[in-house]
Amino acid sequence: MTMTEKILARASEKAQLTPGDNVWVNVDILMTHDVCGPGSIGIFKREFGEDAKVWDREKLVIIPDHYIFTSDERANRNVDILRDFCHEQNIKYFYDIKDLSNFKVNPDYKGVCHVALAQEGHCRPGEVLLGTDSHTCTAGAFGQFATGIGNTDAGFVLGTGKLLLKVPPTLRFVMDGEMPDYLLSKDLILQIIGEITVAGATYKSMEFVGTTVESLTMEERMTLCNMVVEAGGKNGVVPADSTTFKYLEGKTSLPYEPVYSDDQARFLAEYRFDVSKLEPVVAKPHSPDNRALARECKDVKIDRVYIGSCTGGKTEDFMAAAKVFLASGKQVKVPTFLVPATQKVWMDLYSLPVPGSGGKTCSQIFEEVGCDTPASPSCGACLGGPKDTYARMNEPKVCVSTTNRNFPGRMGHKEGQIYLASPYTAAASALTGYVTDPREFL
Repeated sequence: MTMTEKILARASEKAQLTPGDNVWVNVDILMTHDVCGPGSIGIFKREFGEDAKVWDREKLVIIPDHYIFTSDERANRNVDILRDFCHEQNIKYFYDIKDLSNFKVNPDYKGVCHVALAQEGHCRPGEVLLGTDSHTCTAGAFGQFATGIGNTDAGFVLGTGKLLLKVPPTLRFVMDGEMPDYLLSKDLILQIIGEITVAGATYKSMEFVGTTVESLTMEERMTLCNMVVEAGGKNGVVPADSTTFKYLEGKTSLPYEPVYSDDQARFLAEYRFDVSKLEPVVAKPHSPDNRALARECKDVKIDRVYIGSCTGGKTEDFMAAAKVFLASGKQVKVPTFLVPATQKVWMDLYSLPVPGSGGKTCSQIFEEVGCDTPASPSCGACLGGPKDTYARMNEPKVCVSTTNRNFPGRMGHKEGQIYLASPYTAAASALTGYVTDPREFL
């Protein structure tokens, strides 16, 4: 069996599974947030009763992160609904925010759910993690089955701890070769999506292996798995190894058991890449598979740069951007918005020294080159949000962004144009005011 088949077999207490089988799976973790939580809670109460209790108060993780720093009353009410439910159910992991004027006075507040799940130790090899958010597939970086589900499914899981799932077939992506120092994992996944298209992995598992993948950090593996849903993937998965185990030290005390694909496992298809030959890429408007080399877009004038989100707002993403700024010795030519994914990432920007900078932090480098001050951690403008969302595109501008989707209207304005790129490419573009290959500075 493949890794995905093995994880689902264990979770459904079956000895053997093949793609296409429908099985009742025991869920290890269910995550929900402020946009889908209230709907899921409503369905749970309607179907299981007003006084029903959730199946396990320690397996539910509730993370407000989407529409937080806004005066929109409905958005604020959504967080209130989560809070009332968590108090009523005595939910152990609720990362609350009450004071919107200063996120730092909310010790429990984390930020972007997919990054918080990893940082807070809710991701473990071999487990099943479901979330009411399509980018839940990010957690597959830990060698677990992780996928997004709808509110109805989540309402059912809240009451039973189970879900009926169809076993997906697996596509295997073998990535070998040394990663050039101007490439990031975002380039790899944009390359793959460009190759197989946004429908190329529909209801399939995407398994990433090879020497390049083994050399990636956990945050870079998360970027890889994060965007499998942009190819239609059911889940993405990276085999757990010493990098995974080291990351998990001190984050979780629960035992876990990794699984690996058998040598004789059947894959639907195998794709091979020599990463040493790849170049920095972007996804042009208005689709994540509209791939082009960054250098082919050098005449595209841009209005702004956005660095943030579950895809591109992790500590290493900001470190990468800082590296380009440092190497250039120049000022940014367009407004550059920085939205750390979580409170921990925000702290890192102000405390960790950037290698080769003589002890400067990301925040110092960002200030020196003229970026906007790092904003409060949340999903921010990645998905538009209420009109008063920080860095939302309220006019038809051209933006280079480290986020994951560039459909019309995704960041706010229907006529806005979004070029998806790595943090290296985003930083390089900020310095020139055009879509720019980071090799100009690195």
